[in-house]
Amino acid sequence: MLSQNWFYQVASCTGIVQKHFSSLTKEAGMYPVDKQTGERVGMKRRLWLFLSVATTASTVFGDPFPSSLKIGAASSAYQVEGAWNDSGKGVSIWDTYVHGTPWVVDGSTGDVAADSYRLYKQDVAALKQLGVDFYRLSISWSRVLPAGTSNILNPAGIEYYNAVINELMDNDIEPVVTMYHWDLPQPLQDLGGWTNPVMADFFEDYARVLFSAFGDRVKWWITINEPYNVILGYNAARPFAPGVEAKGVGHYLAAHTLIRAHAKAYRLYEKKFKADQEGRLGLSLCSHWFEPMTNSSADVEVAEASIQLVLGLFAHPVYSSEGDYTQMLRKIVDQVSAAQGFNRSHLRHFSPEEVSTIRGTFDFFGLNYYSTRLANALLPLDEAAKSEGDYVNLTVSANWPTSVSEVVKVVPWGLRKLLAWIKDKYDNVPVFITENGFPDSGQLDDVRRSQYIVSHMSEMLKAIYQDGCNVFGYTVWSLIDNMEWSHGYTEKFGLYHVNFSDPNRQRTPKSSARVFSEIIKRRRLPESFLRVETEFSSEITMEYATNNCSSPTQHVTHASSGRNLFPCSRKFLAVWLATLTCSSYIFRL
Repeated sequence: MLSQNWFYQVASCTGIVQKHFSSLTKEAGMYPVDKQTGERVGMKRRLWLFLSVATTASTVFGDPFPSSLKIGAASSAYQVEGAWNDSGKGVSIWDTYVHGTPWVVDGSTGDVAADSYRLYKQDVAALKQLGVDFYRLSISWSRVLPAGTSNILNPAGIEYYNAVINELMDNDIEPVVTMYHWDLPQPLQDLGGWTNPVMADFFEDYARVLFSAFGDRVKWWITINEPYNVILGYNAARPFAPGVEAKGVGHYLAAHTLIRAHAKAYRLYEKKFKADQEGRLGLSLCSHWFEPMTNSSADVEVAEASIQLVLGLFAHPVYSSEGDYTQMLRKIVDQVSAAQGFNRSHLRHFSPEEVSTIRGTFDFFGLNYYSTRLANALLPLDEAAKSEGDYVNLTVSANWPTSVSEVVKVVPWGLRKLLAWIKDKYDNVPVFITENGFPDSGQLDDVRRSQYIVSHMSEMLKAIYQDGCNVFGYTVWSLIDNMEWSHGYTEKFGLYHVNFSDPNRQRTPKSSARVFSEIIKRRRLPESFLRVETEFSSEITMEYATNNCSSPTQHVTHASSGRNLFPCSRKFLAVWLATLTCSSYIFRL
């Protein structure tokens, strides 16, 4: 059965063809029946008209963005603001971490970063130049509450974020505010940080301050960014603040607290603020897409386990109809905990009341996607027990394009598959892509970043139009080059180059900024990059299919099983049917 969205594509395309047909006939004075003589238009002239209409249809029609799709850019407080100890700001765990450990590869800090604390108006000017609908920024908890607790408020912090929000709104840019982007106040970490259950109460208090101070203007809130990466700071030695070595135990204690913290903030807003402020809240969760190495049932099961260990850990308690952790996740963690000699599982239990309170605490699903991994086996229990939370054997294809980051391999189709998975698991929840970006060395002519953005937006549109995924927002990471955590300034994601050796931190638009601006302006993807994306996608699809699948098309049909009824794209079919409709008018006897 053809989807309603697909029918609208045909109707839309038919409208485009008919509009162009009308324009051509008026300009050329050609109608199937000549109004002056009453004679039919000659076959040659009708054939010329038909070819013109068909050519125009195939050129003009190409999945335009849905009118409801919002496009923006992002950053985070620690990565861009600087002013780490200015104007009453307290110390965060990342301030402590970069000053006291050798984990940052270039020995740098975020003490000044891009100096957005002083240069925020330049950032807003860049956003205005791009033409974005929104800007995703985060608030530094320790800049607003220096001790982390609500009894000590920093007026200068409130004033700063008021200024940023007002500057955005004065330029018709919607603020999308992340409440927590990894920079926990150090005094709260001294109490145990996210492994301490009481941290959920402190987060609720912090949320109340933000809703009260900014909620009259901020209508989009993200409670916690990438909680999976937050909990890595409580695993064995990893390059994530606070760098606590509590392998396994700290990992899942922190996860449990983060989920409760999110739910408390949501329920607080729902009860005290939503009626007046009418805002929306959600989480931003990160995940690779995990592709089975082969078609075997074992590899398919392992790929599902992989996504449950990363995305499902946080998504299922909040977004599923039943709530709580999945049985698959609990079984894996219980077995590994026992193999490590623990009498209790690392994965805590929610009470029935907590399950009910946490379930449904969302207005949207925030998704951060960068790359894909191949999954082919769970580690044996004895190996999993010695690992740092990596319970699955993951790899990448040698033919996937690389970047300067070992994490980011360029696999655009993984985004589409991940969106389809979320749709199927969580009742087609509204999805806000809150991060997607490409790291390089900072060159101004960053063609590969443009290719990355276009190819991933193309897969997003396929997910929307062909798979029926409910995606309403796309965010490029990031607006400007910034301090990339443990990678310091060795990896650059920005649409705008920042000269970190210049005290003035000069911003310069890269070529990707111009491409992204054109995409936003035209609300279409540029054909030149789409041709590259098509060739690239076909190449990696065939390479993967040849090595791993029984059918060359199997790789592209996982996300849209049962929909590829014809060996050509829906776009082509839409153009063909629309052209046929108009040609029946042109050639009618």
